[in-house]
Amino acid sequence: MLDKDCLVFVEVRFRSSGAFSSAAVTVDGRKQSKLVRTAEMFLATRPGFSSRAARFDVIGVDGRANGRRTVEWIRDAFGP
Repeated sequence: MLDKDCLVFVEVRFRSSGAFSSAAVTVDGRKQSKLVRTAEMFLATRPGFSSRAARFDVIGVDGRANGRRTVEWIRDAFGP
């Protein structure tokens, strides 16, 4: 996804119940490392994007007891 001149890699997580923790916090260090490696491979195969700034966003979607869902969007959630 592009946000002006910034290339944004977005991880979307869903949990049917946010009772114990939010979906966004499930993007732990191991998952972050995988996302960074994936971004590196993407950039290596698409040199047209390599000159752009990049960031990692996390979107967490949590189900609630009342049937509704909450969405949390964390921009620039972590760095490489």
